[in-house]
Amino acid sequence: MKKSTFLLLLLIAAVYSASAQMDKQLLKDIENIESQVIDWRHYFHENPELSNREFNTAQKIADHLKSLGMEVQTGVAKTGVVGILRGKKSGKVVALRADIDGLPVTERNDLPFKSTKTDTFLGTETGVMHACGHDTHIAILMGVAEVLSKNKDKLNGTVKFIFQPAEEGPPPGEEGGAKLMVKEGVLENPKVDAIFGLHINSGTPVGTIKYKSGGTMAAVERFVVTVNGKQTHGSAPWTGVDPILISAKIIDGFQTIISREAPLVQEAAVITVGKITSGLRFNIIPETAEMIGTVRTLDPQMRELIIRRMTEMARDIAKAYGGEATIEWQNNAAVTYNDPELTAQMLPTLQKIAGAANVVIMKATTGGEDFSYFQEKVPGFYFFLGGMTPGNTEAYPHHTPDFKIDDAGMLLGVKTMTQVAIDFLNAK
Repeated sequence: MKKSTFLLLLLIAAVYSASAQMDKQLLKDIENIESQVIDWRHYFHENPELSNREFNTAQKIADHLKSLGMEVQTGVAKTGVVGILRGKKSGKVVALRADIDGLPVTERNDLPFKSTKTDTFLGTETGVMHACGHDTHIAILMGVAEVLSKNKDKLNGTVKFIFQPAEEGPPPGEEGGAKLMVKEGVLENPKVDAIFGLHINSGTPVGTIKYKSGGTMAAVERFVVTVNGKQTHGSAPWTGVDPILISAKIIDGFQTIISREAPLVQEAAVITVGKITSGLRFNIIPETAEMIGTVRTLDPQMRELIIRRMTEMARDIAKAYGGEATIEWQNNAAVTYNDPELTAQMLPTLQKIAGAANVVIMKATTGGEDFSYFQEKVPGFYFFLGGMTPGNTEAYPHHTPDFKIDDAGMLLGVKTMTQVAIDFLNAK
């Protein structure tokens, strides 16, 4: 037997042993739905849709929730779906959230359910892929919805299932995601007391759960720098002002904010320029250049410092080289903050289901999550679920063409989210 297979069997055995503490009927219902959850995941992976365009995804989710007899709301924050399941007894309201959008990434792995979908993103034809695991989140929460609908007698309260579009950010000029859901009242009617979410992780072994109390993921800013120069012939640069050269100097300057100004012993911070657009021909110095990027911060004061210095630096560097530059900002996520009391309350549930040794404290990450907008309104707890085959030596990062998740990780996700909902509602 291969070492990786042996390790996987040990982990699965540990999970099943811990699950012996679950209600027997509940456990049976979860185990019976595992193959269906995997099938759903394969379907969504093969049929991804971009942010605010998740029409078919939303329809399949809504059809499933309606088949369970739930109260279902569609068109929430454009393409979101909300299902409401009322238990046999009245009580608190708990929300469970899954994000549903794919990314403009062309898949290049060899999965039998590989995505071959294409679409247009910001005017460019691109492949579309669930390169961050949202397909698994959808399938897990659909499975939880079915299991809990069969076990309403165990619910002292109400479960609100939130299938959220545009977690990766709505297209420019549009609203979307968790912020728009909150704006449209998704946490009201009935009013939510607490919200839970999970994210599968390609670098965490199957059977493992990672979590952190307090600040867990970074605030996310999107910025656009527009540099204006003076167009001229490429053979005579002294007769114009080169916005490409200015852009290079601005990018270099931005990185000195991180290396020389940000107090990194306090918290991590990142500035990344992800796209530069300028020019048409090899022998023309163009009139303008545009840079698009992101800033990630875990501390409010560092966030304020970085935004202020980037704004000043873009303006002043451009001026020094004879051009002009402006910078526009868009906040895409606040700090993902796990309520300490709620985290402490639910930690025994995670340990009961996964086994105490498999529930691990993590450090904060500079990744971002708009789940944070829900957490600004109600106590929330967001944790990470292992999706890497044990024994793997290489885990492909999220948002890459080779990203891959092991289907074996999803059973623990269904068990955990199911038990989290029950234990929260039944706590006195």
